[in-house]
Amino acid sequence: MAGNTEVVVVGGGYAGVMAANRLMQRDDVTVTLINPRPKFVARLRLHQLVGGSHGAVYDYREVLNDRVRVVVDTVVRIDAAERGVTLTKGGAVGYDYLIYAVGSGDTDRRVPGADEYAYPVSTLEAAQRLRSVLDATPASTPLTVVGAGPTGIETAAELAEQGRRVTLVCGGALGPYLHPRARRTAAKQLAKLRVTVLDGPDSKVTAVTRTAVQLANGRRIPSEVTIWTAGFAVPDLAARSGLRTDGVGRLLTDETLTSVDDERIVAAGDSSAPSDLAYRMSAYAASCLGAAAADTVLNRIAAKQPEPVSVLFSAMCISLGRDVGIYQLARKDDTAMGLYLRGGPGAKLKELSCNFSVKHLTNEAHKPGSHKWIKNHNKRQEQLRIRRGQAVGIR
Repeated sequence: MAGNTEVVVVGGGYAGVMAANRLMQRDDVTVTLINPRPKFVARLRLHQLVGGSHGAVYDYREVLNDRVRVVVDTVVRIDAAERGVTLTKGGAVGYDYLIYAVGSGDTDRRVPGADEYAYPVSTLEAAQRLRSVLDATPASTPLTVVGAGPTGIETAAELAEQGRRVTLVCGGALGPYLHPRARRTAAKQLAKLRVTVLDGPDSKVTAVTRTAVQLANGRRIPSEVTIWTAGFAVPDLAARSGLRTDGVGRLLTDETLTSVDDERIVAAGDSSAPSDLAYRMSAYAASCLGAAAADTVLNRIAAKQPEPVSVLFSAMCISLGRDVGIYQLARKDDTAMGLYLRGGPGAKLKELSCNFSVKHLTNEAHKPGSHKWIKNHNKRQEQLRIRRGQAVGIR
């Protein structure tokens, strides 16, 4: 492509920042990053913001290449035909390529009363609001955390470590990704922190009121503050813009992360669904997908064939307070192994993971193109073959 290439990155999280930085390998590329907040949010630390042990935000100048232009605004529509985006504050920004990295936001709270009475922690604003509520709430007040994935477990442990009365309602298994051995370790540590854990099918929440949580077995749990960490939702920008999405609203792409509707639109992070087989949500995956999305754009600019995306997951880490954690090792198919690190070593590895999630961005900002990650092409192709075979079987 002759002349300067304008790239718009929609979303300034792990995926968007990584993509914007990586694009700076070329002097003839101009990048505009559009994000509703003026600062980068380290979502891995939002539970710490709730607990008061970390601010969870960084100035964009700390994580972005100096050549990236930041526009603090929200994109309300993508006009693929005209190659432009419309902003909430008015006006539009044109592009030659667009990287769709809007991430995920507030959880989908379809349980009666949850939207009105439960507090999510999936965004900076939600976590700050919950922090304010907790600051005004006595430590003896019963709190309920709904959802026992990493965010739910970490939030429950963070608050219990402060002496809060916490009930963790799992709605199923505690830490469903964890190996059973690691799950038992997590349960023991939560018990030491005096967290009441309710798991199994009867722990599914059926309603939330101002002062209680109702379970599937009819049990009523007193709860003055209910914290909602179950499920997730992505912004509906792609669907509103006439682009095809998967069942939860992630942009459908091919294996190069290119939209199935427009080769000028490339997706990354939580809001991408390559071949309708999305990667597990994580800061690690978001950064890798952000780098892969930038590589796709750079290859297209250079008239080269983009490479298919591939990410190998090797672990998941969960903090259980400030000094205890679990570092769960994974097989190549991203299933948990019986091998894991716990206690202090697990907590240190969790902290290192949080630090490196930001350091990867700053490294890429200073040296675009430097980010490397382990790939797993063979396993990805096997998963795709299985998925396609299942689809044929359904027909």
